Amino acid sequence: MKQIFDIFQKRKIKQKEIKKPKIIVDYREKNSLVASELINLGMEIKFRELKVADYIVKDVAIERKTINDFISSMINKRLFNQIQELQQYKNRLLIVEGIDEQELYSDDELGVNGNAIRGFLLSILLKYNIPIIFTKNYQDSARFISVLAKKQTKELPLKAKKRILNKKEQLQFIIEGFPGIGPKTAQKLLKKFRTIQNIINASETELRKIIGKKADVIINLRKMNY
Repeated sequence: MKQIFDIFQKRKIKQKEIKKPKIIVDYREKNSLVASELINLGMEIKFRELKVADYIVKDVAIERKTINDFISSMINKRLFNQIQELQQYKNRLLIVEGIDEQELYSDDELGVNGNAIRGFLLSILLKYNIPIIFTKNYQDSARFISVLAKKQTKELPLKAKKRILNKKEQLQFIIEGFPGIGPKTAQKLLKKFRTIQNIINASETELRKIIGKKADVIINLRKMNY
């Protein structure tokens, strides 16, 4: 007996497998709450040893810092190198995490003056053209990264290399973090005084002779309580 086919039978529609957005994560972030939250948000995580950045989301390199890590790496100059290394990528991003949990500009935080932190952030934005996102907590950071993963289309080659700033570059980077001090002014100060300590201790007359009205920046910094 021939099998009779029901012409009204609904065809089985093959469901297309939804591809999870892929995020490359530095293996040192393996125990971070951000990585586990990204998995909860449906992201595909691949842990690798990244020479530069903490997260690679298609064509964007992301450096993530908690507030404590941001300030401490600013003090020990580790962040200077990381900012320089991010320049290898056309699209880069800095996440400063935890503004709901900790004060960023507190003068008591690790002994760093709030204006020094503001000046440093301005240098990152204006000199190095790195956008900064301030997130509430690890969940907020993960949400930003997941939204980015869904939007981007191109993947980034993982060929970035570590770069070490020499001592002169590190000093110039710090001085450029002062409000109103650009590369040329920083170079003039270093050429004359050689160290940050000498710059801070220089007399008002000496400073005005070298950098004119911009000497007010150094003079005002001396008046602040660290």
